[in-house]
Amino acid sequence: MNRLTRRLFLAESGAGAALLASPSFLKADSGCPALGIQLYTVSAELRRDLPGTLAALRKSGYRFVEYYPLDQETPRQFRAAVEAAGLQCPSAHVNFLNADPAAVFDEALATGAHYAVSSMLMTNIAGSDTKHYGAHSDLTGDDFRRLAALANSLGVQAKKAGARYVYHNHNFEFLRLEDGGTGYDLLLKETDPELVKLELDCGWMAAAGQNPAAYLRAYRGRYRMIHVKDFLPVKKPTTALFGPGRPTGTELGRGFVDYKPIFAAAEASGVEYFFSEQEPPFADMPPLAAAQADYIAMRSLCAAT
Repeated sequence: MNRLTRRLFLAESGAGAALLASPSFLKADSGCPALGIQLYTVSAELRRDLPGTLAALRKSGYRFVEYYPLDQETPRQFRAAVEAAGLQCPSAHVNFLNADPAAVFDEALATGAHYAVSSMLMTNIAGSDTKHYGAHSDLTGDDFRRLAALANSLGVQAKKAGARYVYHNHNFEFLRLEDGGTGYDLLLKETDPELVKLELDCGWMAAAGQNPAAYLRAYRGRYRMIHVKDFLPVKKPTTALFGPGRPTGTELGRGFVDYKPIFAAAEASGVEYFFSEQEPPFADMPPLAAAQADYIAMRSLCAAT
């Protein structure tokens, strides 16, 4: 996927709206996985007009959304708006930092979700300061073992609350540790597969020089969701989440991530939901147009697998 597909071109040129409006394109995703969007992509639009933005996503073809915390609506108000738009919310990104996990799981369940996802999990590491993993390049194996212990604990608490805890990766987990392995591999080894499920952010993993399809094949059944994200080509693999080394997001099909083998591996490994997500800034089109283009690209990928 190093060039735009015809459908993606149509979306960008304005003809995509007519394509999406056709009855054949708006039919149920038979033969396709459940295609959704992580709402971080359109967070500014949601804050300006929640019902209008959700309606636009539904018109673009999406059936599922993944919750991103908003300021002005409660989780229950959010759920009502999602249902009014004809959408479903099976998964919620929630913030566990300095919060009572029971209250966080209540928040996730109130949105209608059954998966509670840590977008980025942080923990207190050997001191009084909370370490923001994405800002450090000196993480050790012990740091990731503590992170795994926290994830296991959240998995236990999620089960008691009637939810499922899910860990979502970025790129910093692929730092090389003192033994030559990566922090992510250590996390997978140290977490209980029954308590800690995974959401694979394919874009961040690829930016770190790793192969998402290989992980999906190797850990069949652990990944319940994937983030379908693209980045402009990087000069070399990077684990920098911030600063000049951070990769630049783009619409699906315009970057370097080859999603055809990823989609095939994800479907074979039991992934339930495929959520598009695009990292800002949006250089070539506004977020809602990008969301539509991303949906069309995912449908094209689905048809090709």
